[in-house]
Amino acid sequence: MNATSLSRSTSFWLLLILSVAATALGGWLVWDSTTTMLTTILDGTATNVEVYVGQAWITSGAALLAAGLVGIFLSLVVNAAKALIPRVAVVAADASSTTPSTGSATVSATRIEPDAEIEPDAADEPDGATESDPATLEDQNGSSGSIATATNNSVR
Repeated sequence: MNATSLSRSTSFWLLLILSVAATALGGWLVWDSTTTMLTTILDGTATNVEVYVGQAWITSGAALLAAGLVGIFLSLVVNAAKALIPRVAVVAADASSTTPSTGSATVSATRIEPDAEIEPDAADEPDGATESDPATLEDQNGSSGSIATATNNSVR
């Protein structure tokens, strides 16, 4: 999903501006045609063009007015939906962890200090044997998970 704010979104502002323009134009068409038709009918000077074409302009204006109002309500709904979506927390990247190919910083989930020693778990090594223990290497006989296979040593 795009992380830009809604106030910087061109499509949101385009929707809102065009909706307001359609609402204003539709409202003006309905108001102008209705007042012209009403005054000429009450005067007794109404012609067929003012009465019958005026109705078509009123209908067209009402459609524009309705479309503009739908667009305004849609922009309000989009704005409310964007407000309900939680913002992604920005994590500061470590400057020393830049990749040489792209030059961009990467963020790691754990940070290990250079002076810290990492001790292996006792559960990882059977019976306290270490990777360099010859007895452990012989017991595995080149099975798929053996140390000899993992370290590309020849299997005895």
